[in-house]
Amino acid sequence: MPVDLSKPILKTEALTKTYGTQTALDHLDLTVHRGEVFGYIGPNGAGKTTTFRILAGLLDPTSGRAVIDGKDVTGDKDAIKQVVGYLPDNFGVYPTLRVWEYLDFFAAAYRVPKKERKERIDRCLTIANAMEFRDKLMGALSRGMKQRVGIAKTLLHDPQVIILDEPAATIDPRARVQMRQLLRGLADLGKAVLVSSHILPELADVCDTVGILSSGKLVVAAPVKEVLRTVRQRRLMEIHVLGDKQKAADVLKQAPGEWTPVASDNGVLRYEVQADETQLANALLSLLKARIPVVNYAEVPADLEDVFMSLTK
Repeated sequence: MPVDLSKPILKTEALTKTYGTQTALDHLDLTVHRGEVFGYIGPNGAGKTTTFRILAGLLDPTSGRAVIDGKDVTGDKDAIKQVVGYLPDNFGVYPTLRVWEYLDFFAAAYRVPKKERKERIDRCLTIANAMEFRDKLMGALSRGMKQRVGIAKTLLHDPQVIILDEPAATIDPRARVQMRQLLRGLADLGKAVLVSSHILPELADVCDTVGILSSGKLVVAAPVKEVLRTVRQRRLMEIHVLGDKQKAADVLKQAPGEWTPVASDNGVLRYEVQADETQLANALLSLLKARIPVVNYAEVPADLEDVFMSLTK
């Protein structure tokens, strides 16, 4: 039976967690679908890990509810743990076990039949790009290597919702590229992937949707492109010209739309612009008619760092 990607697999309603007078999570409303990579952004102490621990069935909320694959996270915890795979920022290892032994232990805990474990372990190691560590001792692995083995562990029971807390924090640039491919591949299989990271460009590249959390409150949650548009009401245009910059600036003063100069450096002019596509095209045409050599004429997209700094002030 094909997976219905239109129905949310995870939904929270007014999810709240308090510790005495301190509110760690404040009426969180989230919706995540199968096949979606959801990026969770927030400063330290914002409530990201609290959210993840509640969704993984490791922590009870004070109020509100969370439902995953039709199951309430405060109900049957064993059922939730079968549906959810959770890799915390720091996870325990057994240094005297070899990688395959470590994974075999967890496969047994997830009740994977013994005759299926080797194939399952090898498949998860391959997905996590960690097959080369199969026979190494866990205690001999670097932190980045352990992270990849941890991802393999998280996949052992074939969870439908995968929660990764800062998975790219300790791995090298090549491994980050592999991580992005892994996350995308898991989503393409119909799984919902929730990932937090302080490496914001990483999330922009791989996520379908992002949520920004500040002091326990969800500031925004929307598709990445939509979130990026919220921080910049005007377009930022970059024009690289050769020769007389002042002549180019004079032309742009008369260009259609509103052009407000921002900066100028080594022949590169920057403007905040209120203009539609036709007006932008006509502005470029005006530069060319004035015989100004234009090397580059492009909009500078907003990024998640801009959004994060703007919305968490």
